[in-house]
Amino acid sequence: MAAYIKVEENIRKFAKRELTTSQIGMILRDSHGIAQVKSVTRSKILPILKGHGLAPQIPVGLYHLIKKAVAIRKQLERNKKDEDSKFRLILVESRIHRIARYYKKTKKLPPVWKYESTTASTLVA
Repeated sequence: MAAYIKVEENIRKFAKRELTTSQIGMILRDSHGIAQVKSVTRSKILPILKGHGLAPQIPVGLYHLIKKAVAIRKQLERNKKDEDSKFRLILVESRIHRIARYYKKTKKLPPVWKYESTTASTLVA
């Protein structure tokens, strides 16, 4: 039982450093010898974080897509005639809107949440 509590404390400590769930899992695997968090705690990392109010506001998949869109926009600022990046940005932003619609439907995002390219860099900063 003590191992379960110690693992949860480590998860909370890493979450307060604003690490993602996958980064927390890798640290626990590499540094603490815990191959599967679920085998020790009987629940995965995200439900543990939700139980302590430390879960990220934006789901991880959506966060990484927004991060990719911000990187493409930065590339386009430097190279305005990069047609391929313009096309890729359209595809990534389309995927962001599609996934956001799904997360709103499943109530993982608030219904008023909206992706805006002008404020996207503040979401991933």
